[in-house]
Amino acid sequence: MTVLIDDPMWPKHGTVWAHLVSDESIEELVAFADAADLPRRAFDLDHYDVPVERWDDLVARGAVPVDGRELVRRLRASGLRVTSKQRHGR
Repeated sequence: MTVLIDDPMWPKHGTVWAHLVSDESIEELVAFADAADLPRRAFDLDHYDVPVERWDDLVARGAVPVDGRELVRRLRASGLRVTSKQRHGR
């Protein structure tokens, strides 16, 4: 079981965002997010968008910090990555 989090570096809505993923299963990711009280609206098919304000708490709860490239590499290797084409239905 590994839940991964990248560095908050994606600006939007007045804050900076990170991505939270599982390299095992979506069920694991959702369970972790539910335990951390992340809103379901933050879920985007294969990851959660999380604001910088939650980053330290999620790491303290067990999310493993990785850089963005490692996060995507591990998400793809898990078979859980949703492509842009799948995400947008094209």
